[in-house]
Amino acid sequence: MAIKVGVVGAGIFGVNHLNAFKQLSYLGVAELAAVSEINEERAKWVEAVYGCKVYRDYNEMLADANIDAVTVVTPDHLHKPITLAAAAAGKHILVEKPLDVTVEGCRAMVEAARKAGVLLQVDFHKRYDPEHMAMERRVSAGELGKILYGSVCMEDRIEVPSEWLARWAPSSSPGWFLGTHFYDLVRWVIKSDAKTIFARGHKGLLRDEYGIDTWDAINATVEFENGAVVSFDTSWILPKSFEAIVNQEIRLVGTKGVWEIDSQYRGSRSCIVEEGMRTWNNNFMRESIDKQGRTIYKGYGIESIEDFAYNVAAIKNGASIESLAGTYPSGEDGLQVTKIGVAVHQSAVSGNVVEI
Repeated sequence: MAIKVGVVGAGIFGVNHLNAFKQLSYLGVAELAAVSEINEERAKWVEAVYGCKVYRDYNEMLADANIDAVTVVTPDHLHKPITLAAAAAGKHILVEKPLDVTVEGCRAMVEAARKAGVLLQVDFHKRYDPEHMAMERRVSAGELGKILYGSVCMEDRIEVPSEWLARWAPSSSPGWFLGTHFYDLVRWVIKSDAKTIFARGHKGLLRDEYGIDTWDAINATVEFENGAVVSFDTSWILPKSFEAIVNQEIRLVGTKGVWEIDSQYRGSRSCIVEEGMRTWNNNFMRESIDKQGRTIYKGYGIESIEDFAYNVAAIKNGASIESLAGTYPSGEDGLQVTKIGVAVHQSAVSGNVVEI
């Protein structure tokens, strides 16, 4: 029997959750049972397009005993109260990254899920990129030897904070919105937690020209417990003329080898009069058609969400949460990533090295 899922938040990324559960219904795995959306116009659109029940108050949705699981796709600083309420209602939970923007909040969420006996998964979808999965396998097998150092870059075009997220960008930063993707990925690949952090931040463009008081860019150097030192460069002020919404790459160097992944140039480019040159990351998300002529979506941006549904289905069919440990990004992983995020911002403000 298909699990029943509710989604909290139907914004830009929330639509990916709606599509993931809609297409899983074709396989009998999951059913998009309900959505909670506070924007009235958006709520009407969801009801018309997806045909599911739409609530304005997520607490009303959580009161539905037929719903097995919920996903939280809201601004970062709103994750905690929704997650705590979902755990109290006995729902399995997928939360978009970061789990929370405070260490205390993450701990409360992890503990609430543990006490309620529900799954708490974080959507760190970079783990599901096949290129990153290959890197993790080879590093874990010791083929690169001891990892010594590395570098990460993730940058967004300026319309992300100034247009897409303008309402809550002041409560976020490139460190939170982008950095957390790769803080998690590096932890997962090298199997080590962060030890010390030194960061520098830059403010000016967003604050002075857009009235958004947040960081333009944050550059952080993280020393991990295994001795590896990795630099993380994040920003969200690339010009609108840049050929992709996001630019990203990762490089790790060990005693026996080096692994580089250019996550930007995946071999798909276009040039259209109205758009100019564009580069497409179809590994993340691409539209396709199934044999019945239905629109479906493929890529790691969908597969990470689907993984949660399969985990919940396994639990509903008798698997224990403990038996799934290590196979998905957990609440504990979310906690460790938030520790890095908090330390990065503390260091950027103070100018000092911060120990975790």
